[in-house]
Amino acid sequence: QVQVVESGGGLVQPGGSLRLSCAASGIGFVFTSIVWYRQTPPWKQRELVARITNDNTTTYADFVKGRFTISRANAENTVYLQMNSLKPEDTAVYYCNAAGIMGTMIIGGTWGQGIQVTVSA
Repeated sequence: QVQVVESGGGLVQPGGSLRLSCAASGIGFVFTSIVWYRQTPPWKQRELVARITNDNTTTYADFVKGRFTISRANAENTVYLQMNSLKPEDTAVYYCNAAGIMGTMIIGGTWGQGIQVTVSA
């Protein structure tokens, strides 16, 4: 079983920065991709923010290019989302989704519980 935990959210003023962390854990789990999504309001579909694969290929949504950076941490199966120049419209619940391999099993996307990011003066 894989568990995904997000951390680092909170309240920040416009123009400020936050760094989110996503840690995926499970015995023998190795991630193949980790994707950050966000959702607001709750009834809207989650939208992709950024993605990283285990060969460090990154993908970004157009609305965060040049402001957000996704990267791997030194800790195994941990990924950061550095968010700079935050705007009020970045306010959302941010979710992490991790996919990978556990032994010989392919593990589909596992969601974290989500973390609130609020950008407001």
